[in-house]
Amino acid sequence: MPASLTELVGLLDLEELEVGLFRGHQPPNTSLKRVFGGQVAAQALMAAQRTVPEDRHVHSLHVYFILGGDPAIPIIYDVENVRDGRSFTTRRVAARQHGEIIFYMTASFQVSEDGWDHQDVMPDVPSPEDSPTLLEVLNLQDEEYVERWKQEWASFDLRYVGDNRAEDDPSRQAMPTLQRMWFRASGELPDSPTLHNAAFAYISDFSLLGAALIPHGVYIGSPEVIPASLDHVIWFHRPLRADAWLLYDQASPSASGARGLSTARVFTEDGTLVATVAQEGLIRRRA
Repeated sequence: MPASLTELVGLLDLEELEVGLFRGHQPPNTSLKRVFGGQVAAQALMAAQRTVPEDRHVHSLHVYFILGGDPAIPIIYDVENVRDGRSFTTRRVAARQHGEIIFYMTASFQVSEDGWDHQDVMPDVPSPEDSPTLLEVLNLQDEEYVERWKQEWASFDLRYVGDNRAEDDPSRQAMPTLQRMWFRASGELPDSPTLHNAAFAYISDFSLLGAALIPHGVYIGSPEVIPASLDHVIWFHRPLRADAWLLYDQASPSASGARGLSTARVFTEDGTLVATVAQEGLIRRRA
């Protein structure tokens, strides 16, 4: 994972090899055994955005994580020009390593238009300043692990609002499942909508799957569970900045078949709904 915001920005600055063909590099020091899914999604979005006219902005992306990425080598992103219409543009991106496709993304872009406008109301939650950092909530005792965590996640400020984990419920079937956190980039990003969208796509994969385990009293990092992102969807409703506080209001309507489904509404600090995210992931019990 990038050890700083500067490193994250560098990670999203793809090398163009040919028209529609890009190379994404890896963080130099990571303890992860496979590439973080949010990194692949963010780099794929940057690749697609590089092929789209500047007056068109991403309004949705749908991805499938097919194989775990190798953090030791770069990833090649092949952008297919599916359609350029009068209002909408569609791109498909295949990510490759070791001669195999590890990831697919389809993204749609639209010119800015006026229209009807409504949104959900943001829930009443503590402010970012009144919320503990995620490290404080985890209360880790292993100093080596804490230092590794700080290095892996230094590019974002993560504040935990809380969840409705059913600690005193023997069945642990607290519904509806809720998990909330604030996040923002740890510093100011360049004033580029494409970069902010990609940085948001990056961090959107951080905690979402964990919401599916809350009713069962299990944490995503527990040795009891084998987790993996399977597919991921983002709908961008309104412009956002990844270096301003965003509330990740997460819920999980269902878990079955060793898979968990989680959804999230994303609000700015002033209550504007800027995005909706959904993800299904593997939550297999470890034998």
